[in-house]
Amino acid sequence: MSLGLLIPGQGTQHPAMLPWLLQDTAPDPTLDRLTATLGADWRTRLADPAWTTRNGVAQPLITGLALALWARLRAQLPAPIAVAGYSVGEVAAFSIAGVFDADTAMDLAQARAQAMNDAAAHHPAGGLLAVRDLACDTLAPVLQRHGLAVAIRLGPQRCIVGGAATALDAAERALVAGGVSCTRLGVQIASHTPMLAEAVHALAAVVETRPFTAPPTALVCNATGEVVRRPAALRDAFARQVAQTVPWDRCMEALAERGVQCVLELGPGTTLSKMWRERFPAIAARSADEFTGPAAVIAWVRQQIARAAAQ
Repeated sequence: MSLGLLIPGQGTQHPAMLPWLLQDTAPDPTLDRLTATLGADWRTRLADPAWTTRNGVAQPLITGLALALWARLRAQLPAPIAVAGYSVGEVAAFSIAGVFDADTAMDLAQARAQAMNDAAAHHPAGGLLAVRDLACDTLAPVLQRHGLAVAIRLGPQRCIVGGAATALDAAERALVAGGVSCTRLGVQIASHTPMLAEAVHALAAVVETRPFTAPPTALVCNATGEVVRRPAALRDAFARQVAQTVPWDRCMEALAERGVQCVLELGPGTTLSKMWRERFPAIAARSADEFTGPAAVIAWVRQQIARAAAQ
């Protein structure tokens, strides 16, 4: 059975997410580290969107949750043949694929958040806007007019654009007036746009001090939309993606090309698994957040294994 893993990014966290993750009394170093980073009351504070959308909260939160989920599940699941993380989800993806350990992942999640905050502080308040049902070529003149950039490419007629908050407001009004579907995201900076160019240099300096290992598992990188294995190229990709367009549509294609027969989203929400099913309806995909506990996740994956073996 060929299992693929997807790790979601910021904006997927919600107060009711993954209630079973904290019910197990077994020691969990990753959850301990998450508590040390965010405070013992982090679970109850999820109800406060002003807190959960902070970069310094959301990035270690998403990273820690994905790593804790995989630690809970991996002993009873087949090793994945490919992993891809969406935006900050890439930090946990690097760790799960074998580039660095969980402690390094948590350190880098915090360093990434800080580098992005520092870079954003030199610009007007920013943000991200999801746009549907409009081709990127058609959208380009609107982006140019308002000084915005494509942050994440999701498909032929879906993307996320980023830039200054006031410019996003103006662009959204114009697009909605033209019948285009838009959704403002709960992210406070213009991730994956040139506004964060300074963060690339800061992150590059940080990752140079950390051991990166060629991963045994295929790791699809946001910066390239392709599998990357060489440590030097992985360091470059890790830093570079914060300030350039993420070709997530190509990342999904690269994962599918590895021959995955079942896809599990490791994190809160169902954004990536829904997107996957729209693009590859023949390949089963679900999020861990849809299940009542680890046993149910494992049972579903095993069911897909049995089904694939019978075909």
